[in-house]
Amino acid sequence: MLAVKSMDVRDNFKEWCNKVISGETLVVSRPKNENVVIVSEKEYNELAKAKRNEEYLKKLDHSFAQLEQGEVIHKSLEELRAMIDE
Repeated sequence: MLAVKSMDVRDNFKEWCNKVISGETLVVSRPKNENVVIVSEKEYNELAKAKRNEEYLKKLDHSFAQLEQGEVIHKSLEELRAMIDE
């Protein structure tokens, strides 16, 4: 992980982008500690996927807890088809 001042990024943007594409994570320091992090699109997509997976697993855990507590509704295939026709 690299940390740089925003002015350095502005002056050498292409160089810093190349480092990010090569796998570095870039922390750009800004006033009032309002820093930003620059990552490659590939790494961003991996982070976004991990977040979606975590949310999905939480939903599964909640569903399993409901199942264990008996908080389920049983419907036959015929009942489900009848609901469509309503």
